[in-house]
Amino acid sequence: MTVITGRYLVAVTACVSGVAHTYMAAERLEKLCQQEKWNVHIETQGALGVESALTEDDIRRADVVLLITDIELAGSERFEDTRYVKCGINAFLRDPQRVMVAVRKMLSAPQHTQVILD
Repeated sequence: MTVITGRYLVAVTACVSGVAHTYMAAERLEKLCQQEKWNVHIETQGALGVESALTEDDIRRADVVLLITDIELAGSERFEDTRYVKCGINAFLRDPQRVMVAVRKMLSAPQHTQVILD
């Protein structure tokens, strides 16, 4: 978990094989959040199962949830009442700035606003 003052973002990364792309996306997101001076907690769902699981408190405190996934997430119902941006792993890895622009816009959106990027 990155600890810097600012916004609080939580995320889940998951890919089909649950190996490389899951962790590549998590690392890229951590670096982007450091640049933005945001706190971030990233749950990964991969070949090793769920790691760094988000708690209900993490999700409730989050300014925005980012779901970076190519598969159906375990526990996706946890995010139904949140403000979230959802995108595929490859879309995030190819153009992370596009995703971060959407996350920044979500900061001022009403709760329950959900954006799905292709």
